[in-house]
Amino acid sequence: MAAVTIRNLSEEAHRALKVRAAQHNRSAEAEMRAILEAAVRPEGRLRLGTALSEMSRKIGLANADVEALEQARDTRPAEPMHVA
Repeated sequence: MAAVTIRNLSEEAHRALKVRAAQHNRSAEAEMRAILEAAVRPEGRLRLGTALSEMSRKIGLANADVEALEQARDTRPAEPMHVA
């Protein structure tokens, strides 16, 4: 687990952080972790795997369909383009 040091934090910001932490019944350190997690990993972010799974369910794609596509796929290396 990584450790982070925050330097030159204003007294006002530090006080506000402590107040906010107390309002959420957690330590200032736990509050900072929560703030950072929310900033870099928002709940509404697009999760590609989840989105693809939902799309395939909507169109009725089943595992057997995916397997059939895999078997029919051309696995030969692609030929380079020839420019005239």
